[in-house]
Amino acid sequence: MTQWIGETFTSDAGWNHLEDLVNVGNRMAGSEGEREAAELTRDALEAAGARDARLDEFDIQGWTRGDSEIRAGDTTQESIALPRSPDGTAVGELVDLGHGLPEDFENADIEGKVVMAASNIPDYYDRFIHRREKYYYAVEAGAAGFVFRNHVEGCLPPTGSVGTGEDPIGDIPAVGVSKEVGSRLSRRWEGEQVEVAVDAEAHDATSQNVHAELGPDTDEEVLVTSHIDAHDIAEGAMDNGAGTAMVVEMANALAEREDELDTKVHFLAYGAEEVGLVGSGYDAENRDFDSIAGIVNNDGVVRGRTLTFTTHGFDALDDAAEAVADDLGHPVKTIPEQGPHSDHWPYVKWGVPGYHVMSETSDEGRGWGHTYADTLDKLEVRDLREQAIVLTELTVRLAGDEFEAERKDPEEIAEALEAEDQAEGMKIIGDWPYDE
Repeated sequence: MTQWIGETFTSDAGWNHLEDLVNVGNRMAGSEGEREAAELTRDALEAAGARDARLDEFDIQGWTRGDSEIRAGDTTQESIALPRSPDGTAVGELVDLGHGLPEDFENADIEGKVVMAASNIPDYYDRFIHRREKYYYAVEAGAAGFVFRNHVEGCLPPTGSVGTGEDPIGDIPAVGVSKEVGSRLSRRWEGEQVEVAVDAEAHDATSQNVHAELGPDTDEEVLVTSHIDAHDIAEGAMDNGAGTAMVVEMANALAEREDELDTKVHFLAYGAEEVGLVGSGYDAENRDFDSIAGIVNNDGVVRGRTLTFTTHGFDALDDAAEAVADDLGHPVKTIPEQGPHSDHWPYVKWGVPGYHVMSETSDEGRGWGHTYADTLDKLEVRDLREQAIVLTELTVRLAGDEFEAERKDPEEIAEALEAEDQAEGMKIIGDWPYDE
């Protein structure tokens, strides 16, 4: 037990890969940088000892960011386009809807207007409201344009995609602005006419998933996953270079423990997560769900020291994470709710047991994520190594003959989403897969 822990705590495999990923530069879905990062990940998994490391390519809707701006009065205010915003210009009266809660949209007349909503929610509100949910409330109410205002100080306009699976390019021009620009717009020009101008190019593109395996050649497998793509405005160290570095570090550790695995471990680093879980959706469409014993999806790890596990109501997953934490004396937090916003979801929504693994921070919302400030200097190699030890031990146990997590009926997942008040938002953004 102690030898592999010591080796993992002194390993540079994951951190070196993280440095390689951030050094690529632009890893936007469908870009050459994303392809280069996928090839680096394939090679890193092979070097770690995983077998049959390979790429699986698929088509996506490509989108390239151009300039954007908000013209207000005789000024031009800084903004960035939200990925998959249509190219175009929207002119209308500026309406600041604050946090942009569903009732804020219901109670306002925004037809033909430019709507601004913040990236956070108030403390009293009982659920997270995703950016796309706010965008499609605006679209449904007939708004002409959408402005997404960051809640984090520091002159950091937020990015993040719009669009749906059926219609990948959004309906109205959409931009992100910093907290400071948003405050200025609201103070000086609310009720006045403003113009939102987006320059962007939509085009055909391809992305790719990276696969590799360890352990016995069983039909059943444990998926250890992350996503490779990142937004083009930053290094993407936290979101999600660290997650892919974790997959590599876990492969490195599990290669030394391969004889302990009773079930195959399948490493899978997806492409095109940031534009609607496209890579994981593509894989899920081509995979037998009955062959998946469990999913350990790393998206948001290493940002803080304590791991959090969203367990989607699977008691066996909750118990396994708590048991590993107890045995290793490393605190974790388990969250038994549904988490539909990362790459485990195309499987979990149909009842496949899966974790979304993140880490606890003091940040509200995404913090520096999806901004220029998502850079390597915010992360600690100690956290990567400690968490790799916890997640490696957890994966060995999930891949043991003794572990079994009973699958759920999709209807049970749907009922949980309704009970958690998440269904309404998923329906408006076109992510509700269940029959009414």
